[in-house]
Amino acid sequence: MDVTPKSEIEKRISSFQEKLREQELDGGIIVLNSDMFYFAGTVQNSYLYIPSTGDPVLMVKKSLRRAQEESSLKNIVPMKHPMEIPAILASFQYANLKKIGLELDVLPFNNYQMYRKVFPGAEFSDISPAIKEIRMIKSPYEVELLRNALQVADRAFSAIPTFLREGIPEIELAALFEAELRKGGYSGSCKMRAFNQDFFYGNLCSGSNGAYPSFFDGPVGGKGVSLSSPQGAGWKKIKRDEVVYIDYTCVVQGYTGDQARIFCVGELTPHMTKAFEDMLLIQAEILKGIKPGTPAEEPYLLAVKIAEEMGYKDYFMGYKEDQVKFVGHGIGLELDEWPIFAKGLKNPILPGMTFALEPKLVFPEGAIGTENSYVMTEEGPKKLSVTPEVITYIK
Repeated sequence: MDVTPKSEIEKRISSFQEKLREQELDGGIIVLNSDMFYFAGTVQNSYLYIPSTGDPVLMVKKSLRRAQEESSLKNIVPMKHPMEIPAILASFQYANLKKIGLELDVLPFNNYQMYRKVFPGAEFSDISPAIKEIRMIKSPYEVELLRNALQVADRAFSAIPTFLREGIPEIELAALFEAELRKGGYSGSCKMRAFNQDFFYGNLCSGSNGAYPSFFDGPVGGKGVSLSSPQGAGWKKIKRDEVVYIDYTCVVQGYTGDQARIFCVGELTPHMTKAFEDMLLIQAEILKGIKPGTPAEEPYLLAVKIAEEMGYKDYFMGYKEDQVKFVGHGIGLELDEWPIFAKGLKNPILPGMTFALEPKLVFPEGAIGTENSYVMTEEGPKKLSVTPEVITYIK
């Protein structure tokens, strides 16, 4: 398996240490798997201490062997219990820590209480915004990993016509599609930072199931296979002449590509065909308006304006009361990275950001639209998705 290049890890840590010094912190402790992989190149059960200056220390509960094989960090040591952390750090001359950064956006309260016992008298600060700021700008290495993930997705989408047929249950079609993704290296785990946003590979809905709402913060729901997992593909059999909406992530070597494509056994109505073409038009208008420095809310505000002018006020990005309030999101090690294209978010869109843009409509008879992944460049967004943006018909 490929390891993260040492030069990548060093640049990431250096950027983070600048943020630590800006916050006047002695250092930060990383435990979330996504952040751990970003800064250490491994997700073994560990605690990563990054000092404001000096070499990081990776303290590993399990598996030490794999951590040493996978990470290029210099200091990788065994640890049995978090109470050992101060002594381990003191052995590397990191003693009497008074100001420590933690990932407070995701850290459970009980874990926070544990840190208060481990470091009595220390002051804790949130380092999550700093981490997200660093991670939102991708290196050329990361962009290539995303590009590779979308190549895998393309091969899986291209295989759909070989097994989509009238009468196949959504869940069976999903399983066959997911098998193609797995054969290409999909890890089987799509990570989200948001609390309780459980997410599987993606979303496959046919006909009216595309309008069936769910808890998930996305425009399309789906019944799912049970009430314990009420989202995505269900037991419904796919009918002739109805829309088959397939919106999936593809995570390869940790990095998450995201795209949606539309299929149909038979023929869609002129209404649905026009709706699809209109979403391509909105996508094109959004892309024309994104320049380096464009506030993150502008793509959303523009998309809503055009959709309403087209008569889609009640259908854009969800059906009526189940509409979501964004039209795009950052992608990387997590599906919900910065930037988020939503009203009120004025942070600038910058070169190196990677994002998925997803103008979609949800009608009672089904969901339709498009989604593609992009990297922001000095000239504007550059498309990473390669699958043709057409409605694929199976006769």
